[in-house]
Amino acid sequence: MAERVLLHGRYQLLELIGRGGMGEVWRARDEALSRRVAVKCLKPLGTQQEESFLRVLRERFRREARVAAGLQHRGVTVVHDFGESDGILYLVMELLEGQNLSELLQAAGPGPLPVDEVVEIAEQVATALAYTHEQGIVHRDLKPANIMRLTDGTVKICDFGIARLAQDIGLSTKLTSAGMAMGTPHYMSPEQIAGTHVDARSDLYSFGCVLYEIATGVPPFDLGDPWAILIGHRDTVPEPPRTLRPELPEGLDQFIVALLAKDADDRPDDASALARTLLGPPRRPPATQLVPRPRDTEPMPDWTRGMRAGSRASGAWSLRISPPDRSAGLTGQWTGLMATALAHLPATGGGPSPEHLAVLDSRHRAGLSLGRLGRWEEAHAVHSAVATERIAALGEHHEATLTSQYEAAYALARLRRWEEALNGLRRAADARARVLGPEHPDTLEARYEVGICLGRLGRQDEALPLYEQLIEARSHAQGPGHPETLRARHGRGMTLGRLGRWDEALAEAAHVREARGTTLGVDHPDTLVSDREVAVALGWLGRWDEALERFQRVRTDRERVLGASHPDALTSRNDEALCLEQLGRGAEAVELYRQVAALRDEAAEP
Repeated sequence: MAERVLLHGRYQLLELIGRGGMGEVWRARDEALSRRVAVKCLKPLGTQQEESFLRVLRERFRREARVAAGLQHRGVTVVHDFGESDGILYLVMELLEGQNLSELLQAAGPGPLPVDEVVEIAEQVATALAYTHEQGIVHRDLKPANIMRLTDGTVKICDFGIARLAQDIGLSTKLTSAGMAMGTPHYMSPEQIAGTHVDARSDLYSFGCVLYEIATGVPPFDLGDPWAILIGHRDTVPEPPRTLRPELPEGLDQFIVALLAKDADDRPDDASALARTLLGPPRRPPATQLVPRPRDTEPMPDWTRGMRAGSRASGAWSLRISPPDRSAGLTGQWTGLMATALAHLPATGGGPSPEHLAVLDSRHRAGLSLGRLGRWEEAHAVHSAVATERIAALGEHHEATLTSQYEAAYALARLRRWEEALNGLRRAADARARVLGPEHPDTLEARYEVGICLGRLGRQDEALPLYEQLIEARSHAQGPGHPETLRARHGRGMTLGRLGRWDEALAEAAHVREARGTTLGVDHPDTLVSDREVAVALGWLGRWDEALERFQRVRTDRERVLGASHPDALTSRNDEALCLEQLGRGAEAVELYRQVAALRDEAAEP
């Protein structure tokens, strides 16, 4: 959005102070009341092709904004107004001066916040949550970036209603192969991970995760793999904070442990009352300016090398704007003008205008969102159009152009238009090899998808050498145990099976399964997929007793990890039933088929 834009004839945007996955935050002036405010502008909503979806989204936005505006508590950010201007939804809020907890942790360097600050934050947030929960309001996305500590010591919770709105837009949720919502996993409650009912007690669990991190310097489950983090939340009791930091008060330790109970019923009904019991009466925050603390010299764990500090204590609305990169969200100014108008702005300085590039970036991300929603026809149309415009604006060899061309071909594969997808992916792989290099991760990604298409077209003789080349390239670039190297080996094993070379397929599947179990964990979905491939190979070799034992173990593990009605768990029941039929145990097979049908019917019920 260009500076000095006047929203709704009232709010003068003055300075960009934050940018995130859903839009931008501006320091602004309310011309009607002559006061400074913060204006949160959400990303452009989309095109007329999605009008029915947009109507629902606008109504949800109005409902959530009204709820947020009705909250009146010193520990909750005040919402003054909301509306829509030129297709941009916006919220007008009080202007906060201070730092969010993510920024405080980064300023502190590797390590926790001072104990007295942690206790004050715990007291104030507990009181604010008690108030919002009494109003029947659940935050759903409590994390360090959504909690502000002002310069006078006051602590405020931000972004009530934004998490649910983000889910509707489709920007904050990605699905893994297990069908699990993935955002920032360090602060998700067990019930959020399981996809079951979420209420105020979920906020308390997330609150406990936040306190654990600011009290000890690390989240309760500080693991490198998102799946392992989620399994930790669900199954593992965290170490008490005092084991990591003995100087923490016993009452604070007990408070955090109580919030982190796995079973929602075991968490406190009123966090504020428990805080008063364990921490003492709330203290008035001191009216002092916050100053950065000296950095601790203790090194970070090895797995954090190369990671940005925001990977854990971070969120969508940081007040510090980092340098733009491909994963940072918006790359320029866009809000306040219609995309169709921006697309025709003249270039400046002999190249495309920043506004035009930002519009293309926004449309590219809209295409990704359509794909996540399973709307692949629309995603393909968007990516194809963006690719054409990026060629005109940036040239056919620009990395962003190559990305759009790849995404358009990938959408064709998801539409099962295998021949077209194969041609597009081959072009993308060749172009990336020329521009980025033959061992660049993006090049190898495109080549892997070429292998998938060849397999779907029955061209296994071409797919096999491609996977073998991929294994060599991935091993050289990333190491033999890297998940992507193992993924290429998995593709090779499946191709060997399709060629009828089942002894070799079994050996490859067994190797990948063991490596994935070591690298990713025995409960990781990819490990379980490899477990199943071992069983499939055993079956094709006529070793049905061994195959049955393996299929049963996979089914048990998937039901434990994913749930009995998850599609992968149901597939495993069918696998087991097929194996039983081969062994002449037809009655047991029929019972399993009946169970699958009943679970599917149950899952389909509203």
